[in-house]
Amino acid sequence: MFRSTESATPAFQNLLPAPFAEGLRQPGAVLLDVRRPEEFASGHLPGGVNIEVTSPDFAQRIAALDRTKPTYVYCRSGARSANAAGQLSTAGFGQVHNLLGGVLDWPEQLVR
Repeated sequence: MFRSTESATPAFQNLLPAPFAEGLRQPGAVLLDVRRPEEFASGHLPGGVNIEVTSPDFAQRIAALDRTKPTYVYCRSGARSANAAGQLSTAGFGQVHNLLGGVLDWPEQLVR
């Protein structure tokens, strides 16, 4: 009997704030904030691009991104971004990283 060694769960890496911040320093890293636009407007990580994960056009909007670049995803607490990270991995993004704890655990100042 043949068994696949691949996991059925899409591959992405959960990171605590310090390694997440370190990864963002890579050239070409993409930072996605998957919260609602009003949450994004109230404060976000510097350089973040807002693409709401619950939006009906989420898959269409991420399809326009470069799948070869390291992609860092966050939300308020880490739940929606884990969902988004799974969708990105399924869509063929090779290096996807999720911020554990979201902006609630982010130690630095958010920007508006």
